Amino acid sequence: MLAPPRPAPQRLVFRAVTFTRWLHLVMATVLATVCALVHPGLAGLGTRQAAWLLVTPVPLLVALAMVPAVRLSEGMQARLLLFPGAHDGRAPASRSASWGDRWRTALWLVLRYELGVLTAFVSVWVPPLTWALLRSADRGRLLDPAPWWPAGEGRWYALLAPLPPLFLLAFVVAAGAALAAAAKALLEPSAAERLAALEERTERLLEHNRLARELHDSVGHALTVAVVQAGAARAAGSAEFTEQALAAIEETGRHALEDLERVLGILREDAPPTAGRPTLADAERLLTAARGSGAQVTSEVTGALDTVPGPVSREGYRIVQEALTNVVRHAGPVPVSVRIAVRDRAVELEIRNALSGAGGTVCGSGSGLRGIRERAALLGGQAEAGAHEGGWRVRAVLPLR
Repeated sequence: MLAPPRPAPQRLVFRAVTFTRWLHLVMATVLATVCALVHPGLAGLGTRQAAWLLVTPVPLLVALAMVPAVRLSEGMQARLLLFPGAHDGRAPASRSASWGDRWRTALWLVLRYELGVLTAFVSVWVPPLTWALLRSADRGRLLDPAPWWPAGEGRWYALLAPLPPLFLLAFVVAAGAALAAAAKALLEPSAAERLAALEERTERLLEHNRLARELHDSVGHALTVAVVQAGAARAAGSAEFTEQALAAIEETGRHALEDLERVLGILREDAPPTAGRPTLADAERLLTAARGSGAQVTSEVTGALDTVPGPVSREGYRIVQEALTNVVRHAGPVPVSVRIAVRDRAVELEIRNALSGAGGTVCGSGSGLRGIRERAALLGGQAEAGAHEGGWRVRAVLPLR
């Protein structure tokens, strides 16, 4: 794979990011100015004492980095000034959550301060030096020569005048790039933190998918029962049957509203994830609703349902619910048998029904049956649905461990 082309040097200099990084570096001299005012002897930039400006504030910076909010503040500044216009690709700033974050923040503050002071020093001395070279060329001799400057006279000093500004621009570009690289390493989340955040996001998406399946099963079941019951009551023309149908619709609708409120509560994070979720012990209400729709339902339960682990029991309930919803929706009032068997290592669920019509009608397809298979697979089990012995069968095996 070819490496991306590097921008030309002139583009590096005149990009907006170069000047925002320059500003970010120079802002660090605010602390140096305060230290110079507190210790007047440090204010003379031409003296050896001024070198203490690089050392004096370091303990204060380390102590400041121990405050968790400082990392958040520095991260936001770095995103705005070091990476302008590229915020979408940057990891969000966050507070210090561990001692490792605090020490990385301390290293960042010290590095930013040292580079900022050096950048400010170069920025302050380059203009006077350039002006001195130009005036020296005009007069034919160097004004106020430094001890390290070679002696001599001549107008050739004008040729040296562009060198200090070029050095300043190169220094600013290099220092800004170094500071941006340090920000990525010290302020952005570590690999372990990014992995933890990714795992948390994945868990949240899986939970949302599970809630979507539950809403599909619960609300779909309630609407199917309500439509079928209402149609059957109108066709029967019997007051007694209509009363039974209305009671079944009311009960099914109430349970669907409970499921809806519970799911909305989870999405608002004000209810426990498993509060009030039905289990296989509540499967009788599914059978009652299916019987109220005209289906001739027989059931067989073997084993203790209360010994089934919560996740297995809840997902098993949803599998039975989806299977019965498909029967009522696609096959109508046909004989249905439901078998729930609790074994030593697994729970077996089997829902059989006759096919209505001359050619038979497939009982469900698409997201419903796919949801049944997904529920079984998430628990390490398996599920199958299809024609069987002249009818339709949904069978699922869910391991208990």
